[in-house]
Amino acid sequence: MATFANRTAIRGAYVTFTDNPFAAGDNAAMHFEPDGLIIIDDGVITFSGNYADGAGLVQGHPVTHYTDAVILPGFIDTHVHYPQLQMIGAYGAQLIDWLNTYTFVAEQQYADLDYARQVSGVFLDELIRTGTTTAAVYCTAHPNSVTGFFEAAQRRNMRMIAGKVLMDRNAPEALCDTAQSGFDDSLALINTWHGKGRLHYAITPRFAPTSTEAQLEAAGALWQAHPDTYMQTHVSENLDEVAWVKSLFPERQNYLDVYAHYGLVGPRAVFGHAIHLEPAEWDLMASSGSSISHCPTSNTFLGSGLFDFKRAFQPKAPHQAVRTGLASDVGGGTSLSMLRCMGEAYKVGQLGGYSVSAAKAFYMATRGAAKALYLEDRIGSIAPGFDGDLVVLNRKSTPLLQFRDAYCNSIEEALFVLMTLGDDRATQAVYVAGDLAYVAAAEAD
Repeated sequence: MATFANRTAIRGAYVTFTDNPFAAGDNAAMHFEPDGLIIIDDGVITFSGNYADGAGLVQGHPVTHYTDAVILPGFIDTHVHYPQLQMIGAYGAQLIDWLNTYTFVAEQQYADLDYARQVSGVFLDELIRTGTTTAAVYCTAHPNSVTGFFEAAQRRNMRMIAGKVLMDRNAPEALCDTAQSGFDDSLALINTWHGKGRLHYAITPRFAPTSTEAQLEAAGALWQAHPDTYMQTHVSENLDEVAWVKSLFPERQNYLDVYAHYGLVGPRAVFGHAIHLEPAEWDLMASSGSSISHCPTSNTFLGSGLFDFKRAFQPKAPHQAVRTGLASDVGGGTSLSMLRCMGEAYKVGQLGGYSVSAAKAFYMATRGAAKALYLEDRIGSIAPGFDGDLVVLNRKSTPLLQFRDAYCNSIEEALFVLMTLGDDRATQAVYVAGDLAYVAAAEAD
């Protein structure tokens, strides 16, 4: 093996996915290495496999050995609003009232660059502490909210997707831009940040009701001019919202058709929630290569509805599956922890008549989320050539987990216990591009 300036070697049990368990089955899709070795050189994995097979590659180099733990690809959050961190867990009614009461009030503070920098730092450190290394992030309507966020992400060398929210109607004046200013500000931010290090820009109309036809048209034109960027927005989260969209856009066939009309569907288009889709919308999602972010803690907290796992992942022919990743949402959700989101996804599936196994849940937070973001060749897997973003979960991080883990007879059972009983306390260590970005206090001592 060649000599590298920056090498990290990690030993321990690890889990990664080589296929989609929703399609291939859990056993065929999940790879478990009971005594694994992962070598990361200059931020990229160069070896992963059984420790005995790779031990010769690290002779003379320190190896960090994690016992009573399982190593996974760093978690990926496909839809999250960082400016809402200050209002997470706020009591409220359903979506529209909740936006007006809490969200739009909180977001007005992000015109201040110093404030955006401060909250971005808290948010990203909290993501890392919960094991999330990549996220698709909504900023606010203020360009400073994006600048502050990308500055903080760049300092931490995190692979992040983010964008300025576009809103030119049905929102407080302090949060409204115009079709032209939204276009100009987004273009300037793309030119400054997109592709800089591990950063990606997302053109971000908040949702159809807060953008005029002119703004949606401008967003589509901007995306067409910069097709390697992302487009992220919301769709069909709440029944009242769906009815509102139909009243605002009566000429369109359905909610998703509004976006399609303006060129806002396709690869790297990521739609949050997608609970109340019509059959034609599901088919368009799949055929266009668009993606869905499933936000289970938000959907249950706001009473929005139950996600249709079977239609998303295992449709009957001739219908196609849709790229779908897990997401915290935050503000609307109740935790940045992907473990908490997985546990809630299991409950959503149970209520909808679909059983979400541990393999399926962890897939949605790793390789499946990477696929939803069209980054499945860079993140979401433990294999040579992938970014060295990893989370180490302590199987005995709490007294209850320690007791319960003693009765686990398989890695599948251990993972299920982690996602139903675990939370941020289970995060033992996090690596970002091969560098140790977080270590639990007990480990640090």
